Amino acid sequence: MAATVTGAFVMAAVGAYWTLRREHPDTARVSLRAGVTAGLVASMLVAFPTGHAQGRMVAAHQPVTLAAMEGRFESGPRAPLAMIGQPNVAARTLDNPIQLPGILSWIAYGDFSANVRGLAEFPVSDWPTSIEMLYYGFHIMVGLGTLFIAVMALAALLLWRGRLGTARWMLWILTLAFPFPFIANTAGWMTAELGRQPWLVYGLMRTSEGSSPTVHAGTTLFTTLGFAGLYFVLGVLFLALVTREIGHGPRPLAATAGPATPATPAA
Repeated sequence: MAATVTGAFVMAAVGAYWTLRREHPDTARVSLRAGVTAGLVASMLVAFPTGHAQGRMVAAHQPVTLAAMEGRFESGPRAPLAMIGQPNVAARTLDNPIQLPGILSWIAYGDFSANVRGLAEFPVSDWPTSIEMLYYGFHIMVGLGTLFIAVMALAALLLWRGRLGTARWMLWILTLAFPFPFIANTAGWMTAELGRQPWLVYGLMRTSEGSSPTVHAGTTLFTTLGFAGLYFVLGVLFLALVTREIGHGPRPLAATAGPATPATPAA
């Protein structure tokens, strides 16, 4: 579903860009309409029911991860959902929080009064190894996801009223918004990978137990740098090709039929 959001934002961005430049109006109109419609539907589905169901699963199977994602150190009922705050692991507090009371309890257990366990209930050895990065990665993902719904809802309203093609401020927003789903996807990946730490197989095998004594540090570094370089080259090539294709614009379909056979003159 997140991939659909990403594709929809790219489609909307291309259509908005062509509209701003007054190029390829027919294709731009179709791209805008499809991108905004799919983007609104997919963004809402990512939040609910998909995201809500995943929150329930984390609460049921990885409660320590849920506590770290929310910077929640103490247990209690009516657990609030942190919108803003800075986790202070040393003091075991969430500094400068702005929270919605009871929302985390409802997301996790479907009950605004449900008790949600905090990190203090778990051994420190079972805490995620980087609570700060996990917290910020999760909140970047959720914050951007909420922003996606707002942007696409506003664009859809303008589209429904027939004013999207002339609302240049909205077209600029759509044009510049396309990188943010990629950022949200990366933040979501970070949340998943940091959230499962310190486990390689959750609850059974720790990451520290998964290293091979036959693989040296130099080999690991070389492999990591090699993959990083490969993906960097592929990323640059991808951006260059996409930019070139957008600059060219849509191309006419090649004729598939053979040359017409001249008609036989009537006798």
